[in-house]
Amino acid sequence: MKGDAMLRRAAAVVGERRALYGDPRRSMEAVARRWSITLGHPVMLAPVVLCLIDLKLARFACDPSHEDSIVDVAGYAAVLGEVAP
Repeated sequence: MKGDAMLRRAAAVVGERRALYGDPRRSMEAVARRWSITLGHPVMLAPVVLCLIDLKLARFACDPSHEDSIVDVAGYAAVLGEVAP
């Protein structure tokens, strides 16, 4: 998939997820609260998104032909832009 098509697909996925789950900031805040409890220390929003990007990169490394993983990386990068301080 060419870069511009991948970015358009990522934007569409972010929009679809926003429609399903609401504002990404609120969703990442919920994840940060849960991870803070699980890990026993405060987890901030940007690290939540960075860890989700890392998860997608690890999956992409296992199967570089799986386009959804790289589209998700681009989508999470966009979310990072929304939640980062």
